Amino acid sequence: MRRVNADAADAPAPPDSTLADTVLERLVDAYAPAADPVRAEAAAAYMQHVAPFLGIPAPERRALSRTVPAGTGRPNEADCTAIALRCWRLPEREYQYFAADYLRRYVGRCSSGFLPTLHHLVTTVPWWDTVDVLAAHVAGPLVAADPALAREMDRWIDDPCLWAARTALLHQLRYREATDADRLFGYCLRREDHPDFFIRKAIGWALREYAKTDPTAVRDFVEGARTRLSPLSVREALKNL
Repeated sequence: MRRVNADAADAPAPPDSTLADTVLERLVDAYAPAADPVRAEAAAAYMQHVAPFLGIPAPERRALSRTVPAGTGRPNEADCTAIALRCWRLPEREYQYFAADYLRRYVGRCSSGFLPTLHHLVTTVPWWDTVDVLAAHVAGPLVAADPALAREMDRWIDDPCLWAARTALLHQLRYREATDADRLFGYCLRREDHPDFFIRKAIGWALREYAKTDPTAVRDFVEGARTRLSPLSVREALKNL
């Protein structure tokens, strides 16, 4: 099952945040006038109708987004949590893009205590467009800052929601020489028989990215596991070797 939407009753409540109040008010005021219903329908169709869209072209959305937090100062973890959760409550996808980009910018302001919120984000209205940003640019830095969180990734790789498992597979995507290769290879084998395209693709992507750092290790691993990995995973892993 690809789409897993957390029950609203189980969703964490956003903490009080004056900064979030300001950001959300500005965000809605900036995005709403730029909405384009024709583009919105095309965007929703492209994303397989995982969520409705406002239909704002990406360059314009990014330009608008840069104006929203101007002068608000650096957030703390409660501010980041409130902004993310409140954006995830809004129906249109562009608000979730803003939140993912905001967390990417300010992940250094968050501690290991942010991880339950992150799990909610990657398992609620999930699709590759938000999950991949959160995996590489939020989960990855959080684990790098607190290596004890790697044990949480060990749990996420077995999560029944494939998007949490994809996050675990991709969280080391930007680690390069700091990659825990044994953990990466172990994750690939633990999900080797997963039937979904997005897990098989993530296995190949994670291996291909690590191959830029240690091509011999990736080649040896793939050759040894070729009969266990899906053809898609093998093809993606070896694409640049």
